[in-house]
Amino acid sequence: MKIIILGAGQVGGTLAEHLASEANDITVVDTDSDRLRQLGDRLDIRTVQGRGSFPAVLRQAGAEDADMLVAVTNSDEVNMIACQVAYTLFHTPTKIARVREAAYLSRSGLFNNESIPVDVLISPEQVVTNYIKRLIEYPGALQVIDFADGKAQLVAVKAYYGGPLVGQQLRQLREHMPNVDTRVAAIFRRNRPIMPKGDTVIEADDEVFFIAAKAHIRAVMSEMRRLENSYKRVVIAGGGHIGERLAEAIESRYQVKIIEMNAARCRYLSESLDSTIVLQGSASDRDLLVEENINDADIFLALTNDDEANIMSSLLAKRLGARKVMTIINNPAYVDLVQGGEIDIAISPQLATIGTLLTHVRRGDIESVHSLRRGAAEAIEAIAHGDAKSSKVVGRAIEEIALPPGTTIGAIIRDEEVLIAHDDTVIESGDHVILFLVDKKYIRDAESLFQVGLTFF
Repeated sequence: MKIIILGAGQVGGTLAEHLASEANDITVVDTDSDRLRQLGDRLDIRTVQGRGSFPAVLRQAGAEDADMLVAVTNSDEVNMIACQVAYTLFHTPTKIARVREAAYLSRSGLFNNESIPVDVLISPEQVVTNYIKRLIEYPGALQVIDFADGKAQLVAVKAYYGGPLVGQQLRQLREHMPNVDTRVAAIFRRNRPIMPKGDTVIEADDEVFFIAAKAHIRAVMSEMRRLENSYKRVVIAGGGHIGERLAEAIESRYQVKIIEMNAARCRYLSESLDSTIVLQGSASDRDLLVEENINDADIFLALTNDDEANIMSSLLAKRLGARKVMTIINNPAYVDLVQGGEIDIAISPQLATIGTLLTHVRRGDIESVHSLRRGAAEAIEAIAHGDAKSSKVVGRAIEEIALPPGTTIGAIIRDEEVLIAHDDTVIESGDHVILFLVDKKYIRDAESLFQVGLTFF
């Protein structure tokens, strides 16, 4: 696939890295020559320096025969105009734009071929907000992913000493929970993937990914670790777009405080939010955190754009007694360095957003793509079509499907029912199939399973 990416920042660069490794023809456009040179030195891609909304620059990037334009510069306006130019002059089939301002997103009918021709809108702030909200809903989870509108969920947890299943074989899950169906999709032990089998023994500190119907998630979590009490008191450092959206989403269920430096922004937040308490000041101010009883906080979230400030305030909050701390880390290279010590969870907005973009690049009928373990693994929701003659999966039991190495089928959503995958489960046309891949070099092979042969037509 020939893809033009506008913007060589964190999102554009991360996307280029993912796609270049999957044999796509990638061109990245940016005004910053240093960023382009760094990307070009690392990846097998073309680069073009210039403003991505200019017709001549898009032509130089190959827009005349491009399959897709992904506009992820820091400017909403440049992204939107680039899509307009690509549609009008080059008839680019698929146009994706990052649009961050709520003022644009709140207007219905603005984005269509008769107005601003954007096929797919990406709002990183909303993606990250939803990501954090799910983590708040499941204390103790490292990652929570929705499939089929939340009917099934994939959850990552760290197995702790004392968990009922720790030190025992996976096949004993059924004995422990005879009325709950679940499947362990993968285990990461000391950062190396283990393909789970019935005789696999879970060890303390294993990172376990399991899939189940939403109603059964907490029951399965309790097998791996002691269940944590639900959060009640939430402190958010940073009243930007993500802080505001998160507070708005959770303030009806939790006691929420926002700490924000900017006085004007504080006034705006106080007027816009219903029950959230807004405090002006720095989250790195020890006296302020002590005065606001940070030791009573169930969770402290550092959500500013400054990685250093986020790390410092999170460490301070933890040492002052906050039960759990999470922080946004905008540089993905830092995520592994800070997570798991005093900082419980580090969130990369780029990696959280990348799955939304990859969904529209994958071959076959792919409903959603999710990057796992900071990009090391991937979960895919694919829709099966065809019949036994035209499809490699329809009409076949899971044990009969030639899955690529390191790939497991975790669950199938059929209409409203969540079916946990077993060897004798037969896939039907229209099923939503959840796949887990621990080796991303086999992504194309996994996708090809869901491409319908010509006999279907």
